[in-house]
Amino acid sequence: MKKLTGIWLPCMALAIATACSKKKSDTYSESTNGNDTTGTVVTPSDPPVAASIGFFMDGWAARNFTPPDFTEMAAPAAADDTVTVDASSIVTKISPALFGNNSNLYMSQMVTAPVLLNHITNLHPGIIRFPGGNLSSVFFWNAAPGNHPADAPGQLPDANGNSTDAGYWYGGNTADWTLSLDNYYSMLQQTGNEGMITINYGYARYGTGADPVAAAAHLAADWVRHDKGRTRYWEIGNESNGTWQAGYRIDPSQNKDGQPEIVTGDLYGRHFKVFADSMRAAAAAIGSTIHIGAQLLEHEPAYWATATDKTWNSGVLQQAGNAADFFIVHSYYTPFNTNSNPPEILASAAAVTKAMQDHVKASVTAAGVDMKPIALTEWNIFAVGSKQMVSQVAGMHAVMVLGELMKNKFGMASRWDLANAWDNGNDHGLFSQGEAASGETRWTPRPAFYYLYFFAKMLGDRYINATVSDSTATINAYASTFSSGEVSLTLVNHGAMARNVQLDFKNFRPGSRFYWYVLTGGDGSGFSRKVLVNGNGPAGIAGGPDNYASLKAYAAAAQQGIRVALPPMSVVFMVIDKS
Repeated sequence: MKKLTGIWLPCMALAIATACSKKKSDTYSESTNGNDTTGTVVTPSDPPVAASIGFFMDGWAARNFTPPDFTEMAAPAAADDTVTVDASSIVTKISPALFGNNSNLYMSQMVTAPVLLNHITNLHPGIIRFPGGNLSSVFFWNAAPGNHPADAPGQLPDANGNSTDAGYWYGGNTADWTLSLDNYYSMLQQTGNEGMITINYGYARYGTGADPVAAAAHLAADWVRHDKGRTRYWEIGNESNGTWQAGYRIDPSQNKDGQPEIVTGDLYGRHFKVFADSMRAAAAAIGSTIHIGAQLLEHEPAYWATATDKTWNSGVLQQAGNAADFFIVHSYYTPFNTNSNPPEILASAAAVTKAMQDHVKASVTAAGVDMKPIALTEWNIFAVGSKQMVSQVAGMHAVMVLGELMKNKFGMASRWDLANAWDNGNDHGLFSQGEAASGETRWTPRPAFYYLYFFAKMLGDRYINATVSDSTATINAYASTFSSGEVSLTLVNHGAMARNVQLDFKNFRPGSRFYWYVLTGGDGSGFSRKVLVNGNGPAGIAGGPDNYASLKAYAAAAQQGIRVALPPMSVVFMVIDKS
């Protein structure tokens, strides 16, 4: 729901070859000063790929760390808290599909914006979803403006049954303010990313032909054929349970196959199988493999929810649970249209992510179907009123969400979205559209961009556990290892006080040096529109440093222990050399 206006070889350094046959508890010792030089480091085994990740792990590749250029810094002499990084076991290899984003149909042709393309290339989200959100339900991929199918009516009922203009969108529209299908494909090729396509399910509901489901499924299969194997991941519909979605309610007097006025999960599940059969046959005919996702709700419906929502998951899973290749959920983490404060926003990352995973698993178990990979194909925050979405807090939240997605073994995720609309700062866009009221030039990256960029830059390829001895509970830690042997650690201080942190390790011997970037808000406010990276900030009133890709890391010698300072409301991305 959103607005128009509004890495990867075996882990850890190899030590004595015979150590691998010993019990792990006999072959390493825990550091007490952050610089263990006596224990034997062993290579833990990779765990099986979780069913909730599945084929989204297929693009995994080993990552080797190359030390960045750096500025020598002094580490703190003492620490308030200790973070213990446990490299004795691997939680999961990190899915490369977790870092995606969303394009949309109102953010320009993209390929005409070299500044934007350069930022997307640098960020490398991996997957960019199209055509974007609610508009998927009124999008005709192969049509020019005004040339929608004859059986797509000019008016559609809204949630209350009132007739409104259908407002169709078209893949053949080449106007500069929209995004054509051809330019979407071109953007992916130019930036080195791949796509995820959301099929128009609404047409199966509001189509007035003799068999609207077959017509919509055939249109989807034609897109698969036209795609020619470029896209692996396909969704059937977007938030089709929602009262705001085209196809939620139809005019039964215009329907010719006996569909009910209001959609249900059972109906969507039966339709899903028709789409999937047609699309898989089309993929087989052109020799490609595709994965097709079905929509689920990410949480238990409230007592006041619609009847559609209350039976959505059970209906979808009973009809299509084993026919789907993956399950789709969306979350905007914070309460809708609420002026949430920083602690409320940041606390949602861990709580909501785990709750989503638990709810999907419970729904699947209750339906008696097999667990499938989970794709969070839209996520952001719904906090409004204080420019939360364009602030450094949104960036901190993004880092924490990605860490929690790894911990909870999600397969795929794509943040909403690359660009949206200012709406007095209630703007989900990672980049500015350049509206005068924002004070930004077009395609200026918002703070979240910098948090996502440095998180990816310093991230390893296997997720491991890290625990914090922080009695004030203001620090979150997310750890990983590189296949070349180094340890990566992301530390989030979401408190109002500075903290000095010391690192201890299990099954890892630090080398001579560690490197880090520290990101903080730029103006001391609760929701800063600026972000500073190692003290470097933007030239304008918002965003971050223009030279982010060439900024030097901080670095310090590790011989006297590994300690780092965390300013209030900061994130530190660090990598520790192996011995």
